Amino acid sequence: MVEVVAALIWRGDKILICRRPADKARALLWEFPGGKVEAGESKEQALMRECREELDIKVAVGSIFCEVTHTYPDITIHLTLFNCTAEGEPQRLEHSALAWVLPQSVTAYDFCPADKVIVEKLASLK
Repeated sequence: MVEVVAALIWRGDKILICRRPADKARALLWEFPGGKVEAGESKEQALMRECREELDIKVAVGSIFCEVTHTYPDITIHLTLFNCTAEGEPQRLEHSALAWVLPQSVTAYDFCPADKVIVEKLASLK
């Protein structure tokens, strides 16, 4: 099982979603920014590093929004999604697209299978 972290980055009432590049696994599906936790890192440290590497932003990591375990054909992940805020404007360093969306509209995007539970939870927020 691989530990993975992701950021639910809030800006006002919108959240940041990212589209995976065409040359990676689960190509062109939408996701929340983040990645694998490396040896010796806390989940929070991993998330700060990943957001810096993928988006060139500094995030303040808050509470856990939810946790999901999902098995893909090639990998099983345990994903922890944290509420976050960010300093700076996200840059598209690794993703094919970025979008700020209302949580209730996330169902209009084709997300990675591991994120489906999260999408449903976000869509139900009032």
